[in-house]
Amino acid sequence: MPLSEHEQRLFEQIERSLAEDPKFASAVRASDPRFHARRRLLVAAGAIIAGLAVLVYGAVIKTPPLAVAGFVVMLASAAFAVQSHRRAQSPDLHVVGGTTSRRRPRTGGRAGRRSSLLDRLEDRWRQRPEGHR
Repeated sequence: MPLSEHEQRLFEQIERSLAEDPKFASAVRASDPRFHARRRLLVAAGAIIAGLAVLVYGAVIKTPPLAVAGFVVMLASAAFAVQSHRRAQSPDLHVVGGTTSRRRPRTGGRAGRRSSLLDRLEDRWRQRPEGHR
């Protein structure tokens, strides 16, 4: 959907403000959930590499507990990376300086997703045409 002239002017004004105020730009970037997700992915990638190094070192010096510990670090880091990636892809990311209008705060875990699914189903049930009862 193309932007109206008013929205285009607002975006240009915001861009100029960001160019003039680097402190504001860094504050906006620091509060961006995608920035944090990207950082978590980089940390997880570094931990996977460190776990691989510990695994190889444990195998070379023939110390199975050290090799197993390296594998566990790799596995945990990979799980953390997958979780961070899923969180980054989630449409539940909040807008800087506000919240999304229809979303409720997540209670966490599967229960939060299940309740939102049930809420959507209930909304659909209430909004169905009268003749389909």
